[in-house]
Amino acid sequence: MLRRYEHVDESKGVKPGVDPQAALMRVARDLEKMQSRTEVETALDELEYLFEVLDPEFQDAAATLIDQLRTKLERLSAGS
Repeated sequence: MLRRYEHVDESKGVKPGVDPQAALMRVARDLEKMQSRTEVETALDELEYLFEVLDPEFQDAAATLIDQLRTKLERLSAGS
């Protein structure tokens, strides 16, 4: 399930036409399916990167999801 998020380019920022809210919803939908540290780290990186461009009304939900991803990452790391 590893997914590279092509809309995130560290050197150029978020590509035009990217919908940060859609990315938030996709990560929320996929959270329970994530089974590896790499999957969780990729999703966490994406949300942390997109957080600032999210509409303020979505930032609380994004922060909650980021916390859930960090918790899941800690559990996966402890099990390694």
